[in-house]
Formats: sequence, C-alpha cells, structure tokens
Amino acid sequence: MPRGDGRLSHELDPERPGPRDACGVFGVWAPGEEVAKLTYFGLYALQHRGQEAAGIAVSDGSGVVVYKDLGLVAQVFDEPTLASLRGHLAIGHARYSTTGGSTWENAQPTIRSNTAGTTIALAHNGNLVNTAELAKESAARGMDSSDGSTSDTALVTALLASRPDLSVEAAALEVLPMLRGAFSFVFMDENTLYAARDPHGVRPLVLGRMERGWVVASETAALDIVGASVVREVEPGELIAIDEHGLRSARFAVPEPKGCLFEYVYIARPDTTIAGRNVYSTRVAIGRQLAKEHPVEADLVIPVPESGTPAAIGYAEASGITYGAGLMKNPYVGRTFIQPSQTLRQLGIRLKLNPLRENVRGKRVVVVDDSIVRGNTQRAIVRMLREAGALEVHVRISSPPVNWPCFYGIDFATRAELLADGLDNEGIRRSIGADSLGYVSLAGLIAATEQPKTRLCRACFDGEYPIELPAGNLIGKHVLEGVGRRVADQAPEPAEQRYHGGSDGADVDSTPLPLISSPGSRDALQRP
Repeated sequence: MPRGDGRLSHELDPERPGPRDACGVFGVWAPGEEVAKLTYFGLYALQHRGQEAAGIAVSDGSGVVVYKDLGLVAQVFDEPTLASLRGHLAIGHARYSTTGGSTWENAQPTIRSNTAGTTIALAHNGNLVNTAELAKESAARGMDSSDGSTSDTALVTALLASRPDLSVEAAALEVLPMLRGAFSFVFMDENTLYAARDPHGVRPLVLGRMERGWVVASETAALDIVGASVVREVEPGELIAIDEHGLRSARFAVPEPKGCLFEYVYIARPDTTIAGRNVYSTRVAIGRQLAKEHPVEADLVIPVPESGTPAAIGYAEASGITYGAGLMKNPYVGRTFIQPSQTLRQLGIRLKLNPLRENVRGKRVVVVDDSIVRGNTQRAIVRMLREAGALEVHVRISSPPVNWPCFYGIDFATRAELLADGLDNEGIRRSIGADSLGYVSLAGLIAATEQPKTRLCRACFDGEYPIELPAGNLIGKHVLEGVGRRVADQAPEPAEQRYHGGSDGADVDSTPLPLISSPGSRDALQRP
C-alpha cells in the first residue's frame, strides 16, 4: 500500500466522483543528467492528470529498470529510490485508470522483454477502442499476459515485444497502425527514447530540448519545470526516436487532427500551451464569451477555485461586475486512502471549500465553474452561499453541457449519471438550486480555443466521435477483465455483451450509440 499523505479526499463525495483526468507521460534522453530526478519533477508537474499510480523506468544502456506503485508521485518516490534509478534515459507515468482497474499490475510504465534480449518499457496517455482485437492478436502471437495486467498499454507493450526479428523502431512502425483510439506514448529500450501520437492527436504530446538532451511530455508545463525549451508538438501520426545519433522522425499514419476540446476546459494546467494557444488565455476568453451569452445583474463574480478562476476573471472583465473571492479552498485537500466517515461525507463541500461570509452576505453573486457533470458540487456550493447570506446565486459554466461519455482517455460518469442527460437547462437549474444557469455555447468555446472546429474532438459535448467505436460495445475501462478470457479463447461474443463505464465499473445499457436519453438523471430534482 502507498503511504498516506494525511490529506482529505480530493472528491467531495468519493462515491460520486467527477471527471477523471487523462494520464500524464514524460520521457527524457540526457546523458550526464540525473534522468530519474528530471522525470520525477516532470511527473510532479503532470500530477493533475492522474493520481492513482506513478512509475519511472530508467536505462543505463545495459538494462531497463522500472519502479512503480499506487499513489501520488511524492508518495511513490523518495530520495533513496530516485538515487538508485541511474541511467541516461528514462520515462515516467502518472496514472488515472481508463482501461484496466487501479491495481499495482496496471501501474505504468509497463515492461516486456523479447526473445532477442531487448527490453521495452512503455507509458500511455489516452485510451484505445480496439482493445479486444489487440488482445486476440497478442494471444495469437503467444504473448498472453503473465503478470496480471489488464490494460491496453500492456497489450501494446506485448505486441512490440512480439517482433524480436525487428528493431523496436521497426516493430513500432508495424504495431502503431494497428491501434485505434487515442494514444500519446513514450517508450524506450536500453538505448533509445521513443514517442508516438495517434493520427488524430487527441491527447497532447510535446517535444522539448535541454542543453544536453531531449524531453517529451504531455504538457509544456512539464518542460518548464525541468528547464527544457519547447521545440514543437509531436505531430499526429508521428513516431520519434532519440538516441546517441540524434532525433529521427517517421510517419506511420496520415494525420487527421482532432485535439481534445476538454483539455482546454478542464484537464490541462493553465500554464500549458496547446496548439500554440495558452490555456489560461483560452479560459479567460471563454469567460468573456460566457458574459456576452449569459449576462445578469449582479454585485460580485466569484470563481470555484481554482478550476473556475480564469473564466471568472474573463466574465468580470466583460460584464463590468466586480471580481472577488467568495470561496476559500483548503490547500491540503488531495488524494488519501482514508475516506471520510459518513458523518463527514454529509458535510460534503465543506471539506474542500468554505464561504467568505463577509464578501457574499447581502450580494447577488455569479459563481463561475468549468463544468457540471453530476451536479453535486454546484448543488452544494449554491446551498452554502445562500446559508452565508447571498441574496441571489447565478451559476455560469465555461463549457457546454457534458452529454456523452468519453472513450478516448477521460473517465466521465456513465451517460446514465450525467446530469445534462434527460434534463433541459431549466431542469438542471432547479436541480442545483440556482437563481439562473448559463453554459457557454459550443461555438463560443471553440472560438476561444482559436482552433477550427474540424480539428477538435467535441464528442463529450455533441456525441460526434471522430474515431469509430467497436461493434458490440466491446469497450470500456474493464473490457479485458470482463472479456479477456473469452477473447483469448476466440469464443463468440454473446449478443447481450455489455460495456463498462464510470469509475466503479458498473454495467451500462448496451444500446448502440447514440444512446437514448436515460432515466438516470431524471431523479435529479428529487436528489438531496
């Protein structure tokens, strides 16, 4: 078990979690540098993308060593551990599970040796949608998992290792075109660092330069923390290899860019740049647009810290309403392995936020947040502000309603749990108890990114999935745990096959997409 950090749960209600971030990956090739420590600090900058597990793989040219465990980066690694991980290249991973449960076996980097004596370690941000097919291919090559792992990442590692007659680079050029879904990979053998991004570029991946080496990371903020300068993004459909001979690039697919729109809203750090656009600037622009689309007479604009802060600043600028603090966040709220008791859980949001009563009493307040998924957070905030004396509470959301699940690396609620599913705007307003509710339009959000609509994945907002999903709903977080043995046996898929979704792996209606409106959110008006 990982060491506890003594902090409260980052979930207001651990039984009803919000959207879980995509994973964070980091890789460095830098002879003469302490690559394990560089990777540690890179992962620290990417901790927001995954809090379940962390791991680092290093090589000194003679062998690859992986150290990983469940927990936050600071829980998994200490000074003696990092000092023991010596080499000239390394990769690292901060995980939130999207395929395969949160177990030690599924922590990354994954590692596999081939019969030629080459060892491959791989870390993955994203989620594949043809995992069941890949499991069949892996089994056909005699590469069944022997370590208990049930992740799509382990399958890719096995497929790379199943070609011992090829170099790792050549094997990657064979395997990568077989993959469907979202993937930003960093991987390595004893001497070479590799990076690859799916043809749609759904998840971010950037290349940086150090004085004595190269760095690849999920976000530019991770390059900043290790003193690397940004060179460029890894292109969709590109494979990069870095070794003593320098950097090489190859195309394994024609690029069809579809970057994740939710990265701009929620996932990426504000100090990160995506496609040449600073995320903080994007969020401020979203707030300005939100003020134009949903004006209101009010006295104070406050953010839900820190997720709503840039958009709240933009809303205040465009509306002319005073910006100020109305909610204070406990700075030590984070992940823990000691869940609050039922009594504490009923206090809900107060574990995380507390109102500044003097600031909100007697005022009409606009509260700006980045998204509503299940509505629990906003419902609790509205109630708390009213108890603190706010005359009116107007909620403004810097993203459109989340109506559809993500199959490309973000673990939302299942569609049955999404508040926007089955409720109109007025129904959601009544559900959370606000005086008014406004979402930024999809067109307004896209405009703020300064990216063409055609280059963005908007599936969680409009249901248009750019990468085809598999027939029979053979998809979901626990697909290998649920069908792995049957797939390996080449048995036919039963007609009633159901996919899994959400953080608890509960079965979800297998009606082919697009799913019909579910009754799962229709009880929202009656929820406490």
